[in-house]
Amino acid sequence: MAYDIRELFARLIKCEAGGEGENGMKAVATVVMNRVHIPNGEYFRICQGDLRRVLNQPGQFDCMTSVLGGRPNPQTIWANPPEQIHYDVADWALSGNKLLGVAWCLWYFNPFQPICPQIFPRNGTSTFAVRVGEHCFYNPTELYYLT
Repeated sequence: MAYDIRELFARLIKCEAGGEGENGMKAVATVVMNRVHIPNGEYFRICQGDLRRVLNQPGQFDCMTSVLGGRPNPQTIWANPPEQIHYDVADWALSGNKLLGVAWCLWYFNPFQPICPQIFPRNGTSTFAVRVGEHCFYNPTELYYLT
């Protein structure tokens, strides 16, 4: 059974940032919606403004795959049903809201260390913007728009 887009988005928010508090979840939701609305570059070319395509783009969200590194992934959207707060954050983002500080960010990740790398990914398509909870968030550079 395919989830409707609100359910899928709420599940991703819980799985990717459920332990990060409301601002952490809103930051992740902002990045996802930024990828939907970007007018150019890789996300525009591949996803064409479609939230479902953004969420299902291979290699983007660990929670969207059942196998990581050749091993079963215990933390997936299918194993983590959302709660009301996750629906609320999804609705907030779907309504066009953005968390300040990550309003233009297209990437995030948890470095599992206290310092965020200044560039992510290593190809130089983004620079560090802000840390929210355990996640580092990144704005696109000019190089991104050439992807």
